[in-house]
Amino acid sequence: MLGSTHGTLTTDSRRARVIACGEQRPAVHGRTDEMDGLDVSGRPLYADVPDLSRFFRPESVAVIGASDAEGRPNTGITRQLLAWAERVGARVHPVHPARPSVFGLPCVTSVAGLPEQVDLAVLLVADPLPVIEELAEAKVKFAVAFASGFAETGEEGAEAQRRLANAVRRSGLRLLGPNTNLNAFEHFREDLTGPAIALITQSGHQGRPVFALQELGIRLSHWAPTGNEADLESADFVSWFAEQPGTGAIACYLEGLKDGRAFLLAADRAARRGVPVVAVKVGRTEAGARTAASHTGKLTGADDVVDAAMRQYGVIRVDGLDELQDTAALLARARPPRADGIAVCSISGGTGAHVADLATAAGLHLPRLSEAKQAELHQWIPRYLNVANPVDNGGHPVGDHRGRKIIDAVLADPAVGVLICPVTGPFPPLSDKLVTDLVQAAEATDKLVCVVWGSPVGTEPAYREVLLGSSRVATFRTVGNCLTAVRAWLDHHRFVSGYRSPFDEAPRTPSPSYRKAEALMRPGRQLSEHAAKQLLRAYGIRVPREQLVTSAAAAVRAAGQVGYPVVMKASGGQLAHKTELGLVKIGLTSASQVRDAYRELTDIARYEGVSLDGVLVCQMVEQGVEMVVGVTHDELFGPTVTVGLGGVLVEVLRDSAVRVPPFGEDQARDMLADLRCRALLDGVRGRPPADLDALVEVVLRVQRMALELGDHIAELDINPLMVLERGQGAVALDALVVCR
Repeated sequence: MLGSTHGTLTTDSRRARVIACGEQRPAVHGRTDEMDGLDVSGRPLYADVPDLSRFFRPESVAVIGASDAEGRPNTGITRQLLAWAERVGARVHPVHPARPSVFGLPCVTSVAGLPEQVDLAVLLVADPLPVIEELAEAKVKFAVAFASGFAETGEEGAEAQRRLANAVRRSGLRLLGPNTNLNAFEHFREDLTGPAIALITQSGHQGRPVFALQELGIRLSHWAPTGNEADLESADFVSWFAEQPGTGAIACYLEGLKDGRAFLLAADRAARRGVPVVAVKVGRTEAGARTAASHTGKLTGADDVVDAAMRQYGVIRVDGLDELQDTAALLARARPPRADGIAVCSISGGTGAHVADLATAAGLHLPRLSEAKQAELHQWIPRYLNVANPVDNGGHPVGDHRGRKIIDAVLADPAVGVLICPVTGPFPPLSDKLVTDLVQAAEATDKLVCVVWGSPVGTEPAYREVLLGSSRVATFRTVGNCLTAVRAWLDHHRFVSGYRSPFDEAPRTPSPSYRKAEALMRPGRQLSEHAAKQLLRAYGIRVPREQLVTSAAAAVRAAGQVGYPVVMKASGGQLAHKTELGLVKIGLTSASQVRDAYRELTDIARYEGVSLDGVLVCQMVEQGVEMVVGVTHDELFGPTVTVGLGGVLVEVLRDSAVRVPPFGEDQARDMLADLRCRALLDGVRGRPPADLDALVEVVLRVQRMALELGDHIAELDINPLMVLERGQGAVALDALVVCR
């Protein structure tokens, strides 16, 4: 782990303790709420969680611009707010300069005339900015602005939103919006029980499918339609929802992120508490990113970085709203898994084989049932049918007492944690008896029972009444959504069971390397290869034996000291692609070759108009796997670290993995597992395995550079990093550093 084995990150002197997060959540490792701090670059390490209780459950509400005039848009909104306030037990104070009353309630002419301090002000005005100062003087806690025409409209609107955000910041109140809607004030069913889904959307309409889950018996507790996020943002709601004891899962529809760091801190808080976060994140394509930006005016971010950052902190990313529904519902309600094995049981051999193929392709584990278990199943299933997994019961046995015995026998296998039963269409009375047995078996087991009801009708009593009437059976309409949700459920519990926040081990103070490295920085310029390698040396990254020389005679002496064969390279501050210019000579084995190479390199540099600080005479390192490790600056998350296949193939195959610092050794190793070229590191065609430990060490040291020098470095590329065979380390053969 960082700070111990590799010594690259130091931990805070205060010890983290295990925290238990409610009866429905496993204990996870993390910091206490009393711990706070900034990392080495001055960024917060822990989420600042706003108290939103008075936003969702206010005691008093002011409606600015309230109306009861028929045909006016504000009238419908006022009516809905009055109904909501009655449900939550809040007092309503209409505010309008020209109306004595609204819907029978006395109306005051301005905020200053409110009869009491209110918790929430709803702004039904075209320009909320002039009202903010009045709300501040009245010490209002929260406000909601529905008005549009801000950052989603372009630069002029973005400037108006900046003015609004600044006014809110000075006021001390918290604002939802602008460009939001009434979703927070919907009618949530109160007759449903069990863990709830808390919903966050940046487009109200996109939350409708999740909200409709209530009609299937799944409880929703809150809906936060964040809009343009001039103040309150999605991260604030993730953090607060994760703290609420009834939250089973947080479902998000995100078009962009206001602050990448804030979102990761919020995801970290949810991970510490074992609360799953499931998100649709728009922007996988250029068209989607462009449309999202025009809708809410926020950054969509480089999608590969967004995807990696979410996986780092356990955020489950799905693509469709149907997947968001099904995955969030399963994660909210299902108990932790007892085993990771999946058993498929069907009344059709073809159906079972198909589902088994899809499950395996989805990365799920289908254990072969033991010979003893198969013999047990053959007591009720004809012997000519396959019961190894998938289990083909032949159909008829599920129509009588044998069906329940088959289900119980499969669930009793210790390797099986999930039973998936696909019912491709209603086939009474067999399907009716089958689902009844499945529901009863689910009530009697602590393992997960999933049913895929494939009928396109969905009005059958077996589905509407029996399956949807069960709180223990997870019911799906498609096999794909079932497998996606089950994979996410298993991954989530595996993730939180071993989760230790990387923020707890992020460095608070600069390392000794930082002072050496800072002196090498040249703002706005590219470092020479020689200076770039000095930077790597400062952070303990191995480079070849080499000397910088300024004459042919010095080059010959250096070659003798470095040891033949040698590589010679021109070194200058503006040389990004030396090979293309002919400024690299390899495999030099004699003094005469070195002299000739020096003269040729300097002649080419003069011809190309390139200024040199000298010529590098370098040790030649040939045997190994060429990798690239680098740092780039992402506009959402700041410095990011990339590792991938290096050399000339880096631009051809584009095989790389990215993570957002801080991260630990486990994440560094996961980066390598993400690479298609991983087999090269393990050794192919008789070549020895590469030194993975040394490669991981370089990734972690580069991460330390990213954390400490992120404000100084625009780009860093170590390419190639030659990873030698196991036990021999890794050597940075070339490096490019561009300063900010």
